Amino acid sequence: MAAVTRLTELLLPKLAGLKFETVLAPAMGGLVIGQEVARQTNSRYIFVEKENNALVMRRGFKIAPGERVLVVEDVVTRGGRVVEALNIVKACGGTPAGVAMLVDRSAGAAKFEVPAVSLLELSFPTWPADQLPPEIAKLPVEKPGS
Repeated sequence: MAAVTRLTELLLPKLAGLKFETVLAPAMGGLVIGQEVARQTNSRYIFVEKENNALVMRRGFKIAPGERVLVVEDVVTRGGRVVEALNIVKACGGTPAGVAMLVDRSAGAAKFEVPAVSLLELSFPTWPADQLPPEIAKLPVEKPGS
């Protein structure tokens, strides 16, 4: 938790211009960093979780009309889950205020309709499955989970 506290301390200055009252995190990756951003900003904290491979809001969470919501995620690759979370905020009548992430693996290519900030931008080469370089094709395939 000390590392999460410190990462949040580093992320918060990048949020200086954003006004929000609630932090929403997509489960599972965004849960810990989302909670810590909410704690350090004295904001309400809620989360969305997967149900039938789509994010949904459960557990009695509600978003009031016009409520300003910051979506917080740990790692964003293409941004699909963040877009789902933003759509949930809008469908509930809330106002998406921005997106905060620890790592942007798209190197800035993932775009959202609201301001987005990250601590780190990375980019990794990708190839279609049938066009892998031979040295990569020899490696065993692993799916470590989400």
